[in-house]
Amino acid sequence: MAHVAKWKRERVQELVDLMVNSHVVGIVDLHGIPAAQMISMRAVLRGKADVNMTRNTLMDLAITEAAKRRPGLEQLKQLVDGQCAIVTTDENPFKLFRQMEGTKTPAPAKTGDIAPEDIMVKAGDTPFKPGPIIGELQKAGIPAAIEAGKIIIKKDKVLVPKGEPVPDEVAKVLVKLEILPMIVGMDLRAAFEDGVLYGKDVLDVPADHYTNMLGLAARNALGLSLSIAYITPQTVTPLLSKAYREAMALSVAGAFPTKESIGAILAKADAQMMTLASITGLEDDRIKNRMAAVPATKPVNEPKAAEAKKEEEEEKVSEEEAAAGLSSLFD
Repeated sequence: MAHVAKWKRERVQELVDLMVNSHVVGIVDLHGIPAAQMISMRAVLRGKADVNMTRNTLMDLAITEAAKRRPGLEQLKQLVDGQCAIVTTDENPFKLFRQMEGTKTPAPAKTGDIAPEDIMVKAGDTPFKPGPIIGELQKAGIPAAIEAGKIIIKKDKVLVPKGEPVPDEVAKVLVKLEILPMIVGMDLRAAFEDGVLYGKDVLDVPADHYTNMLGLAARNALGLSLSIAYITPQTVTPLLSKAYREAMALSVAGAFPTKESIGAILAKADAQMMTLASITGLEDDRIKNRMAAVPATKPVNEPKAAEAKKEEEEEKVSEEEAAAGLSSLFD
């Protein structure tokens, strides 16, 4: 570096010191961010992360020098491309990623921008009155027409499919329709921490993703332990409660009296006795008194009683008719 300008050597050394002394170092993509918006983003990150922009060649040199004192940083060199910057922080990589994502805002599409998603217009009214604007809309492929003295869009239409460049005529009308399809902000490509390079695919997870996974694993482990009766400090109490309930149920079902189950067994026997008494019509004052104390269920019992009485009368009639018929044979 003996033959380079002094300001370049100083700039490289400044970046080296930042990368060596910071807990996390990353490369952030700054493509398409206007200068004014960039200033406001850096103000939001002040005190949380430092974003340093310079020539890519100087960033490459700085990473090479820093890697001599902090092995592993050389992995960042492959990410230095296009409009980018070095970001340093003492936060963890996942928190840094969320901070970078927080800088992103909707922005208008410029000619040649690649559509991040399908860019489309919805059917309905527009804010425009009839005039030359209808020609611009139709030129951009928008099915526009005049109805009731205003311009409307007759049906939904995809103007630019995902991954395709935005044509000039489309970019112009999108601004007029106040459609902001682009997302502008700092895009963290990767972050280096403790010898490990975390890519965007690893960092791009919800804040509570891993805590939810651990919670689910703990619940599943507890359920498995209970199902196979595996005793641990966490399962011994629910296992004993489950065993007690199952033992009580077995004792009552098998009429095996114990100190704990005798009450339930007697209650079950009493209920069965009352049911049997109501079915057989057992004449016993004690049972009658107990049954009289229970609220009658007339809507259910009366129709059955009436039906039984009718069948009994029909049976008697049939017997009398049969007897009369038999006696007539001897007249």
